[in-house]
Amino acid sequence: MKNFQESINKYAKLALETGVNLQKGQGLILSAPIEAVEFVRLVAKEAYAMGAKNVHVEWNDEDLKYLKMKHEPIEVLENFPKWRAQGLEEMAKDGYALLTIYGENPDLLKDIDSAKISAFNKAAGQALTKYRDFIMNDKISWSIVGYPTQSWAEKVFPDVSADEAQEKLWDNIFRISRVDQADPVEAWNQHNQTLQQAREYLNKKQYKKLIYRAEGTDLTIELPENHIWHGGSTKSQEGTVFNPNMPTEEVFTMPHKYGVNGTVVSTKPLSYGGNLIENFKLTFKDGKVVDATAEQGEDTLIHLLDTDEDGARRLGEVALVPHESPISQSGIIFYNTLFDENASCHLALGKAYPTNIENGPNMSEEEMDKHGVNDSLVHEDFMIGSATLNIDGETKDGKTEAIFREGSWAISFN
Repeated sequence: MKNFQESINKYAKLALETGVNLQKGQGLILSAPIEAVEFVRLVAKEAYAMGAKNVHVEWNDEDLKYLKMKHEPIEVLENFPKWRAQGLEEMAKDGYALLTIYGENPDLLKDIDSAKISAFNKAAGQALTKYRDFIMNDKISWSIVGYPTQSWAEKVFPDVSADEAQEKLWDNIFRISRVDQADPVEAWNQHNQTLQQAREYLNKKQYKKLIYRAEGTDLTIELPENHIWHGGSTKSQEGTVFNPNMPTEEVFTMPHKYGVNGTVVSTKPLSYGGNLIENFKLTFKDGKVVDATAEQGEDTLIHLLDTDEDGARRLGEVALVPHESPISQSGIIFYNTLFDENASCHLALGKAYPTNIENGPNMSEEEMDKHGVNDSLVHEDFMIGSATLNIDGETKDGKTEAIFREGSWAISFN
């Protein structure tokens, strides 16, 4: 690969400078697949050069995870180690930044009982609730970047050798993340300004509801009063500007948890818990999924919806992504939500980001429910966008305005 070392060096710096925006004297939590060890060492070296006081690595090993899920009894999987959750909470309280290096095998657990996967995910969700609150309320800076593990690369490019698949995936990650540009940091600054224009327009509009129509989709989503659109860079509670997702092409807000009605169909596979859920349809009534079917992975989908008593069957996010996004135009299905969600308009089942409503991070559980803010142990994005998707917005005075036509913005932000 031409200039690979130069590109990966720029990628590591971009993740730290524009992703988490690591500050001198700050700690860093790195979550990464063990296959990415050389890249992790590079990131750690750069982090210490920037003045990090500590770099803590949470390793993920797919082979060990598979063995764990295959052989451990469900009663063991239902108990997430408290010491691990408490350690992460302590670092978050101390202001550590979090950088997740993400490259899961989407088929890793395809032959594992979905009930065991569900039990493990539920236990982890419960144990990590306090830690996740630091992330979803932007109390700390955090970011997710992609890493082309061999299994993931072979899934995306199955018709070439393993080495060529990884090289092709690296090329796409560098391009989509703007690492291939002369000054990636400046390229991201300009991109963030574009997303800021979109979110400022939508925040001024304060649409009462969004209406989605496409083949198989006829869905109405009410939005809470004083909802807030985010997209691109954001600020931590300490005032640090960071980019949660790299790549990102979306602007997003929260739906009203009781105000979703109709049917929506997926347009890309959803990789969840080491399994793929494909060609699925969800029907909502008063905000709750009342019917769900899938051509592949239906058991996994049902277990996802049944993660908790009610929240996983409601929506926590609505995101707008134009069909002409560079990820969409690549024509590649990445089988990885970080990338696929930025190729397509999407929704998320489960917990809403409290930052998507005025004063959300300071609301009690009762106040959040009253304002339509969904709570859940999960937050799972799924893709619904296409070149045929039309979206209308209904204003407070009952007028209907075009937002998307044939998958693209129908409004100007200038």
